[in-house]
Amino acid sequence: MAENPMLKFISVDRDMPQKRDASLRNTDFQEIYAQFADQKAKEQSSRCSQCGVPYCQTHCPLHNNIPDWLRLTAEGRLKEAYELSQATNTFPEICGRICPQDRLCEGNCVIEQSGHGTVTIGAVEKYITDTAWEQGWVKPITAERERDESVGIIGAGPGGLAAADMLRRAGVQVTIYDRYDRAGGLLTYGIPGFKLEKPVVMQRNEQLEKAGVEFVLNTNVGEDISFDAIRGKHDAVIIATGVYKTRDLQGPGSGADGIVRAIDYLTASNRKSFGDDVPEFDSGELNAEGKRVVVIGGGDTAMDCVRTAVRQGAESVKCLYRRDRANMPGSQREVANAEEEGVEFVWLTAPKGFTGDAVSGVMIQQMRLGQPDATGRQTPEEIPGAEYVEEADLVIKALGFEPEDLPTLWGEEELEVTRWGTVKADFRTHATSLPGVYAVGDIVRGASLVVWAIRDGREAAESILEELNAGVQVAAE
Repeated sequence: MAENPMLKFISVDRDMPQKRDASLRNTDFQEIYAQFADQKAKEQSSRCSQCGVPYCQTHCPLHNNIPDWLRLTAEGRLKEAYELSQATNTFPEICGRICPQDRLCEGNCVIEQSGHGTVTIGAVEKYITDTAWEQGWVKPITAERERDESVGIIGAGPGGLAAADMLRRAGVQVTIYDRYDRAGGLLTYGIPGFKLEKPVVMQRNEQLEKAGVEFVLNTNVGEDISFDAIRGKHDAVIIATGVYKTRDLQGPGSGADGIVRAIDYLTASNRKSFGDDVPEFDSGELNAEGKRVVVIGGGDTAMDCVRTAVRQGAESVKCLYRRDRANMPGSQREVANAEEEGVEFVWLTAPKGFTGDAVSGVMIQQMRLGQPDATGRQTPEEIPGAEYVEEADLVIKALGFEPEDLPTLWGEEELEVTRWGTVKADFRTHATSLPGVYAVGDIVRGASLVVWAIRDGREAAESILEELNAGVQVAAE
């Protein structure tokens, strides 16, 4: 009887791909983890317990069939593992790199709960699809037959791209409108290269372009083209704009030079990595080199900013957060990586104002955690008299993102939004208040994860195909 290749979590310890030493990775924007070798990927996959109720799959927004592709990897059937992974996830190599696995699949792994250390699901997922690209297993997107119907997608981020992929496979004509000069949204310009190297995103953009997706770039809807014009041109429209409006800081001196938005700072850095001409970077405005940098915020965007500042050669980098480490919304893995790279976290601190015309310091109010609020989280409250000034030459606001006022920007008052300004859409079909218009990703959920945007995009594409097919059937009758 052949030996069972699985359930080796008792004899084989959890092992991640080798992480580059902080002193080396601090000097470049390359990804910090090495690739698994084939034998190591098999070994780590073999630790899966193949449990009857796979919580890893349940807690994945895409419900990826993780136990089965781990088993196929352990058995050396890597091409089949890729095909199974690709069946539920449009961009597995991207999710393998940037999903917070510690909060999703890996954080809910049964053997993790039993004290044996989770299966390294994300690293194996990345390895499977990177190998698929290298071996030519990733095939061009083709449709069995072309259809006359067309869909316009506003926003070339992960939600829009995932929908485009599914629609093109079904033969639907797809046009994507985006404000930037490259597709990818935050995958391209928001997430630093040390988490997601840009060729990984560009190869997917190229795959869609070769499949016949038309990209209309450098185009602001409401300015360069009207929302009405897009609706008139297509049989259905998907709103996938994301959320880009930055939550602002109040207080004395908040308009001083040297206080910048996280999205502007990260976009400038990513543009430099493409070799673009970036005057704001070259002038020093969006460049941390030689500066005392303070980042305000505790989410993953704040982690991206502090780690970028280190790589740009900042004199010092500090992250201010009004709660403690345990209550931080960002990935604990990212916090640990940042600390290894020399970032100092200043917990239980909030900005009250700023000193200097060109910013020279942040006025800090020290905080403590009080009673839990309605969500169960302890509410930060000020400690009377506990104030000081933190010196800074560059302050980066990473306080999260809010939706832009799309009904006003687009002159479409009938587009219903929630009290938070997000577009109101059906949670299953993603249909909005406007006939033939759907919405996906952060513009519906608020700032969320890439994997949720991918799920929304796939579901919206399915809903549109159902509607189009129902229309064809009615016409035939």
